[in-house]
Amino acid sequence: MILKVIKNIIEQNDTKSAKIFDFTIQALIIISLISFSIETIPDLNETLRKSLKILEIITITIFTFEYILRLIVSDRKLKFIFSFYGIVDLLAILPFYVSSGIDLRSIRVFRLFRLFRALKLFRYSDAINRFGRAFKQIKEELILFLFATCFLLFISAVGIYYFENPAQPEQFKSVFHCLWWAVATLTTVGYGDIYPITVGGKIFTFVMLIIGLGIIAVPTGLFASALTSTPDEDE
Repeated sequence: MILKVIKNIIEQNDTKSAKIFDFTIQALIIISLISFSIETIPDLNETLRKSLKILEIITITIFTFEYILRLIVSDRKLKFIFSFYGIVDLLAILPFYVSSGIDLRSIRVFRLFRLFRALKLFRYSDAINRFGRAFKQIKEELILFLFATCFLLFISAVGIYYFENPAQPEQFKSVFHCLWWAVATLTTVGYGDIYPITVGGKIFTFVMLIIGLGIIAVPTGLFASALTSTPDEDE
């Protein structure tokens, strides 16, 4: 009887107690993410660091009990353990106990997807389905475009290597080092941390930038076209 009540609170959201549980857990997730972000600030005073550590212990304890309760009330325990939420929940608390040195607290952000259920956001499932149908409609074009993009990235890295390596051997050490330049250029990000100084390299960069504009525009246009031409299921 008690397990059934706990199961309804944890897995359902049609009662007041279940909604309170959902929003309490989501609030704790947000608090823990804020705490994690604050800890990355350099030169924090020791008092604040200790307070954040205590807060982390409290939230970890609550998340651990929540994980155990979800596992206990689950009808198919193995399915829960290896589900998306089960893996995220475990990874969010496991490093605290095994002292692996890997901080995975930021992964808790994925747990906020439970808000879709708590806020009944699945009422927008028709819109989500339209996006899914649009992706399916152009998946072959996207796959082909992905391969073409990877090929173009490699060609760009090779090209800039031959133009710039003699002039900047430290910046353009190898084709693999040049791949970073190729990604930044073809996506039109242009961080400026590595750039050509030779005439040939600049002309080559200009050509790659023009092509990069197409790389961004083509898949966007394909998806927009597929989305507008995808009919609703009820039509």
